[in-house]
Order: sequence, then C-alpha cells, then structure tokens
Amino acid sequence: MEDFVAGHISPGDENDTVSSPPLQTQLNLYIQYPEDPYTISALFFFFFFHGSFIVHFLPLSSHRPLTPQPSPPSKMSVNDEGLILISLQCVNLTWLKLRGCREITEAGMAAVGENCKALKKLSCASCVIGIKGINAVISRCQAAAWAHDGEEVVGSGTMSVTFVCLKEIVNGQSFAPLMIGSKRLRSLKVIGCLGDWDDTLEKIGNLHSVLVDVHLEKIQVSDVGLVGLSKCLGLDTLHIVKTAECSNVGLNLVAKNCRMLRKLHVDGWRTNRIGDDGLIFVAKHCINLQELASIGIYPTSSSLEAIASKCKALERLALCGLNTVGDAEIECVANKCVALKKLCIKGCPISNVGIEALASGCPNLIKFKVRRCRKVTSMVVEWVHEHRESLAFSFDNSDYEALNASQIDHDHAANDVIHFTEKMRRWLLQQKHQMITMDWQC
Repeated sequence: MEDFVAGHISPGDENDTVSSPPLQTQLNLYIQYPEDPYTISALFFFFFFHGSFIVHFLPLSSHRPLTPQPSPPSKMSVNDEGLILISLQCVNLTWLKLRGCREITEAGMAAVGENCKALKKLSCASCVIGIKGINAVISRCQAAAWAHDGEEVVGSGTMSVTFVCLKEIVNGQSFAPLMIGSKRLRSLKVIGCLGDWDDTLEKIGNLHSVLVDVHLEKIQVSDVGLVGLSKCLGLDTLHIVKTAECSNVGLNLVAKNCRMLRKLHVDGWRTNRIGDDGLIFVAKHCINLQELASIGIYPTSSSLEAIASKCKALERLALCGLNTVGDAEIECVANKCVALKKLCIKGCPISNVGIEALASGCPNLIKFKVRRCRKVTSMVVEWVHEHRESLAFSFDNSDYEALNASQIDHDHAANDVIHFTEKMRRWLLQQKHQMITMDWQC
C-alpha cells in the first residue's frame, strides 16, 4: 500500500495505533456502487455467478478506485458480507475507497487485507471501522515479511506508504506511527485533527528526507513543528493554513533550509505572526519559488518587492485579505514580476490605478482575477479589454454592489429556470443510467 486517506473515522480504542505497510503492485479497478439497494444486490449477484470471468479480465491500469457510495440509514448499505465478496473476486484490487459505509466492521476490513494483497491505496470517510479496522488491512497487506505484534510500531521494517491524508479525525494522533514509520513518505496532509502535532512533525523531519509535500491546516502546530519540517531539504510544497502558533521564526528556518521550495501557501488567520520577515526570508533563499498564496497576513512593499525582485520564476500569485496591499504594492508587482502568468487579488484596498498598472505590466500575464476589492469599479473592465485583449480578466464586486431588482428581466429569469430544470432532468437520467452499469477501464 502506498497511499492512505482518512476522514471522519470512528475514534475506536484510544490506545490503538496504525502500523505501516510495504510496497505492492500497481493494478487498479473501478466499480461504481449506487445507493439503490436493488442495484447493489444485482451487482453482488453478478459477482457470484461471474466472478471467474472478472478475475481474468481485471484491468492492468485505470484511474479510479473501487468506491462503495454512502446511503442513508433507511437504505441498505455495503456491509461485511459484500466487502468480503468483493475482496474474494477482486484479488488484484489496489485502490479501495469507502465513504459512508457504516455497516462495515473490522471483519470486512480484515478480509480485504487477507485477500487483496496488491492493495496500494485505502481511503475511508464517514466510516465507523475505527483504528482496528485500518490495522486489519495494513497488517495483512504486509504478507509474511512483517507481522504486527500488537505493540506500537514506530519506524520499523521497510515502510512504503508515500501519501497520508488525515482530515477532521478526533484521534488523529493514533496515525503517528504510520507517518513516522513510512520512510518513503512523500506527501502529508493533516487537516482539522485534534492534538499537538509538533512532536510528530519533529520525528518525521528527523527520519524522512524524501518528504516533498506538506499541508497543515487548522491544527495545533507551532514553530517547533516547522523546525522539524525544515530538515526535509527536498521540500517542494508547503501549506500553512490557519495555524495560529506558527510565526516568522519557523517559516524563516524552513526557507533557509528548504531551498527547493516551489509552492508556498500561507494563511496567517490575521494573527500577525507571519509577515514581512518571513516573506523576505523566502525571497532570499527560495529563488525557485513559482507559486505564492498570501492570505490574512500583513506584508508591505518591502517583502513584496523582495519576492518580485528575487523570485524570477514566480508564475502564480494570490493576495487575499491583505489590508496592507494597495496600489503602490501592486505597481511593484506589475513592474518586476516578469514571469507572472496567473494573479488573484481578493479583498485588498486597491483601486483602478493598480489594475491598470498590472494590465500594462506583467508581459506574460494570461489570467487575472479580482474579487471583493471595493475601490475597484466596473469601468476598469472595459479599459483592460481595450488595452489588453489577450488577458483573461475576471472581475466580481457583487458583495459591495447591490443588485437593483427593477433591472431584472423576468422573462429571461424564467427562461433560465426552465433551462436549469431541463439540464437537471438530463443529469438525473444520466446518473440513473450510470447506476445500473459498470465501467471497466482496461
């Protein structure tokens, strides 16, 4: 198994931990499961009587997982019996996605681990299998080379997980051994999980030199955790989103050590802990930066000028909710960001003057979005189209410009409703057709 994604998993036993799996094959199978219980029964019937046929024609490559879809409590859902049947017939399965399958327990997951030795990616969301269910798969997918003895395992064996995503999990810390023990871990996303993550990130930084993609959002992490990540010298992408305890100190160390950084997203959550100092360090050390998203922080012309002057490869820039960015800062970007191709400005105190400067500068700019900038008026749209026809300019100031009800054409509104209803009818027919068919990608 290479990838593991989890979200809304049942807490289970707080003493349970998740161990780490080995490298497997690269086969994939896609089956679309409907919510209709009759269709589910028909699909199981097909497995019973045509299982041998399916096994011989399993695809060697595809792009989608086996995905049992969720169903309301009043309807029938995939249970252990169905999952066991799938595991018996789809022995080459490498990607399993469970979403809202609340009738699946550890028994069904154990069958998947026992029969689907090639399983490479597991995704669970809104399930109640708990940590024991995850371990039931992971421990069995490691064949005879490694056996789980019931104790917490950290960094033992040859671990092959390359991608871990945890989203809104109460006991997310139980997955720490999985992340720390996976020495081939390249991508890590932790979003909205409880607990202090500094210690885990420190250990990951000490053990994982191949980590290239990190996304930390709405979790308890401080500069201590960023110091651990700074030891991942090959870090390529870093998202620090709404982590109130992170400051310029941690970002400075990451920028100083991770000089291969190409994508940086920082949402300071208006805490004013990350600002000019951090961005100046990024400009000084990360000259290969290609994408920067700055949200809810307070940079000035000093840091923006440093970014524009030293990050010559910068192609994508987003400035959102920055009260300190006005026309002067935007003119600096327009004059010095020669390689810039895509720009998004949202909720900044700029005016038509800044927009005109950007349209006149940035020779490689092809896409430009402006949202909720109250000083920008619709008059600038015509000006941009006249002076730079090739630029895809998108402007939306609807939050500040009230819609006059008298200007609405009721006939056109009625036609729009009819058109929408017809599109919805066609979409429902298409979905109904997809529910009773299976798509095999060979």
